[in-house]
Amino acid sequence: MTMTAVHLGMDDIDSPRGGCTTHFASLLVEELTELGASWLDYPNLIRLNPNIPYRTRGNGAVTLRFELEASDVDQVLPRSNLLLKKYLKEDYPNTNPGMVIATGDVPVDLLGFSKLALWRTVPVALARRLVARLALPYIAIGNRRGLIGALSAIGNPLRQDHTYEYIAYRSIELTSRERGVDVDSVFKMNQKYGNRLFSNIDGSAQKILIEPHGPDPVIYGIRGETPLDVIKAADLIQSKQDKERWMVFRTNQGTGAHLVHRVRLSDIRPYMAAVVEGEVATKSKIIEGGHVIFKITDGPTNAECAVYEPTGEFREIATMLIEGDKVSLDVGVRPASRMHGLTLNVEGLRILQLTDEVILVNPICPHCLKRMKSAGKEKGFKCIKCGFKDPQAKKTEIPVERQLKAGRYLPPPRAQRHLTRPMNRMDRRNNGIPNNLVDEWHDP
Repeated sequence: MTMTAVHLGMDDIDSPRGGCTTHFASLLVEELTELGASWLDYPNLIRLNPNIPYRTRGNGAVTLRFELEASDVDQVLPRSNLLLKKYLKEDYPNTNPGMVIATGDVPVDLLGFSKLALWRTVPVALARRLVARLALPYIAIGNRRGLIGALSAIGNPLRQDHTYEYIAYRSIELTSRERGVDVDSVFKMNQKYGNRLFSNIDGSAQKILIEPHGPDPVIYGIRGETPLDVIKAADLIQSKQDKERWMVFRTNQGTGAHLVHRVRLSDIRPYMAAVVEGEVATKSKIIEGGHVIFKITDGPTNAECAVYEPTGEFREIATMLIEGDKVSLDVGVRPASRMHGLTLNVEGLRILQLTDEVILVNPICPHCLKRMKSAGKEKGFKCIKCGFKDPQAKKTEIPVERQLKAGRYLPPPRAQRHLTRPMNRMDRRNNGIPNNLVDEWHDP
């Protein structure tokens, strides 16, 4: 019996009205297991550039990696297509599913394509050319945009840092009802597992982050460092709705994988995810809506930066920056419009060096030891008490202790991207592809 390695990528099998690519993947795992698939990896959930304007929430694609008897490989795409047709919400016009199969080793061209999709805008035409050049079997509906995510998921084998997510699903028929995840059970879970989990609660707001709010089949998702951590943690969660099924994904969430490119301000382009460095060029201002705006410069180029109201206390850090502070910013690039120029949306910052802050005060009278008053423009200062005048006197600089410290700052967890590396993962890396899967990583 000859076995062939198969990589089946998929994307955009969801819409704001329902459905979910990961849920579809869980159904497909069941179908392929019946076909005889031997699983090489957990399903890979790959988050792509979060700044893409036409993405659905999270911008996540999935790939399934398995071995199958060579004679059965030709059945994979037709059977997947049948399941897809049953699953699709065809009444939503902007759903553009894509599924792609690669066999054997992952093509080198897909490795580069996947890296590009993490931080740049990738045109559909490039995905179509790649599929044609590599002669990859595929399914594409609508404008074929789903091919981008499907190819990108195949091309990211998660050899570097990765995490895990346990996702519990409800029946499709119950997606209009309240999930009812018990808040106390989530906080107890988080307390028990500590840094083995991440981004499941926002402690400052006493808010849980595992429960979505749309009409999709996900009840909750638990993010953590190992498969067993998230599986065991899920046993502690209570909800009004019952789990119909669940599955563990290996993913790039919480790794900061979209922020590996340091870009000069002159090279910034719309929708890019990048790291930029520079000096604060203007003190921040708060505009209508509570958003904080300031500018940075790297010498030849200036750029306007925005820290938005939903980031909560993170805005306070931005308001304390002053001209001359050296910073490194994690940004998503918002294109120019009629209302504003090109803007760097700040999703994290590192203060590299703080400049000295001083306040200017009137000089002290050498006779009365009182603060003098201005004697007029370019006339120096005079003492109101004793009449002493000093036409050469100037204001005195007094240093002010800065409330900021050099270091890394992030928005609260509720305002972080799926890909954002949270504080409790700054020194954590999970490298390598797992050799063995836990016995039970999905149900049914």
